[in-house]
Amino acid sequence: MSEMLKISLPDGSVREMPAGSTPADVAAAIGPGLAKAALAARIDGELTDLSRPFAGDCALALVTARDEGDALDLARHDFAHVLAEAVQALFPGTQITFGPSTDDGFYYDFAPRDRPFTEEDLPAIEAEMRRIIQADKPLRREVWSREQLISRWKQQGESFKAEWAAELPGDEDLSVYWSGDDWLDMCRGPHLPSTGKLDPAAFKLTRVSGAYWRGDQKNAMLSRIYGTGWLNRKQLDAHLVRLEEAAKRDHRKLGQEMDLFHLQAEAHGSVFWHPQGYVIYRELEDYIRRAVQSAGCKEVKTPQVMDARQWEQSGHWGKYRANMFVIPDEVPNTEDDGPVISGDAEWMALKPMNCPAHVLIFRQGIKSYRDLPLRIVENGCCHRNEPHGALHGLMRVRQFTQDDGHIFCREDQIVGEVRNFCELADRVYRDFGFTYAVKLALRPDQRFGSDADWDKAEQELRQAVIDAGLATEEYGWEELPGEGAFYAPKLEWHLTDAIGRTWQVGTIQSDRVLPERLDASYIGEDGEKHRPVMLHRAIFGSYERFIGILIEHYAGKLPVWLAPTQAVVATIVSDADGYAATVADQLGAAGIRVESDLRNEKINYKVREHSLKKVPHLLVVGKREAEEGTVALRTLGAEHQKVMPLAEAIALLKSEANPPDLR
Repeated sequence: MSEMLKISLPDGSVREMPAGSTPADVAAAIGPGLAKAALAARIDGELTDLSRPFAGDCALALVTARDEGDALDLARHDFAHVLAEAVQALFPGTQITFGPSTDDGFYYDFAPRDRPFTEEDLPAIEAEMRRIIQADKPLRREVWSREQLISRWKQQGESFKAEWAAELPGDEDLSVYWSGDDWLDMCRGPHLPSTGKLDPAAFKLTRVSGAYWRGDQKNAMLSRIYGTGWLNRKQLDAHLVRLEEAAKRDHRKLGQEMDLFHLQAEAHGSVFWHPQGYVIYRELEDYIRRAVQSAGCKEVKTPQVMDARQWEQSGHWGKYRANMFVIPDEVPNTEDDGPVISGDAEWMALKPMNCPAHVLIFRQGIKSYRDLPLRIVENGCCHRNEPHGALHGLMRVRQFTQDDGHIFCREDQIVGEVRNFCELADRVYRDFGFTYAVKLALRPDQRFGSDADWDKAEQELRQAVIDAGLATEEYGWEELPGEGAFYAPKLEWHLTDAIGRTWQVGTIQSDRVLPERLDASYIGEDGEKHRPVMLHRAIFGSYERFIGILIEHYAGKLPVWLAPTQAVVATIVSDADGYAATVADQLGAAGIRVESDLRNEKINYKVREHSLKKVPHLLVVGKREAEEGTVALRTLGAEHQKVMPLAEAIALLKSEANPPDLR
């Protein structure tokens, strides 16, 4: 009698299946409907193919389209493979490299034989992908040795795959997946049972770009084809609508239309703030300064350039040097011939973060336990050496300013300080109209510090969130294994914008490592030296990125208190110029940022122009308004204007122009 395996199902029942059985066999035994709907399986929690035989008794959960997270990952992974197969069918001689799934789709990198791919190639590739999907080709797994893989790729002229295969472990079984009997790729899997499980109407190829092999600009340039993939046409259509809306809200486009900022090659990744944009920046700076001062923080300013030895001691030189701008500590050679620098100088670096400098401030003078908590903040300008290809408007830059702060505290103060920060962050995000989720990023594999310290730090952050009432489904509470910093676990605030996108912005990290490495201490009640715990915290994250998020969240129609120009007084006829000047003067005296438009243009032209610049209020005045002491108030987005006395309009605008924390 053959051995029978005990397969435990989510409903608590147990099925006995013969050795060699697969999840697909269990699905078929339960019923034809489930057999048709099943896409993959979780065996003892691990996602796997339906066709993988059971290794022994286990817990089984069958994955269907209702398990949307797993189903989407599987579908996007398979769309990437179908893309690669389609490209090689249409363009023989093209080499394949890698093709992962992404948050909303997939991409694949190719080495074309003759020319880079262009967006004109995409319709034909899409058509071939649909043909492969409709052919319902089985996706079949085989295990090969490294030597078999290398030999296969070399025979096929796949030099990139052969290079990668040569680096795989020689003592492990390596998997390949066949699509039908005529195309394969090496892949860990898992995959859907067949290409026909994909919806041919649920994907779209979106763009083509260049990408270096293995991300190294010294290597060959490849053609990367991006696509978005979903479980059905309805999901795809909804996503395309979101993309269309996101394009309208693109902060780079709106920033140009509203004359807020620009970027250019002479300063890669650094922002040129125009007067209108810098108003937003300064309003945010004033707002957050008031917020943190009310929370007992003291503002400091630290140097831009610090000796490399400081970064070595902190651990950043070893962990983070690739993202730092380093500077030789010497006078450069001024002669035309010879090298600019000698190569013998000591190194310094532009600071990529403020934390080591704040420890140096803490170390000045002897600190007592009575001095703690010490809360210091800095609007600190930082530089990070991001690759050119990764830069993206205000969202990813090389020079940025953090609303950075650090709380040096005793062990018994940690939970209370983190809870207070949670409450402060809640007030700030609500003032800006955001909802958010709170997540706890736990220890990564590569880290400093003992497991005991990590256990303690993670539990302290967890307890603070519980005490603040945020560890609930309403606040999207979630723990993220492996995503903490190398020196500390962290709480993350993920904001949700007006079109449903999420942005990780605020953070607080509980760090026992940096005070130890930089020898920070205080005198305890027992008269002995103790290490403070260092809480790293930020609410905006960086001004640049937060402003980019705000522009896109509000589609440029910023709240009146943040709008660079809060009101424009526009005349209908030149006879009202004098009255318009009076209106503007009174608005300005009330603290409202106002401009006048006295040009000899039609009023509809003026309305349209100021609407494109997202000016919240337009006060239209003509001969009648001048005689009656009124204004016709046009509010951005409103269908009709309102005629009201000037004093009433000023009171209305003044209330809206006040920041929310001052109302």
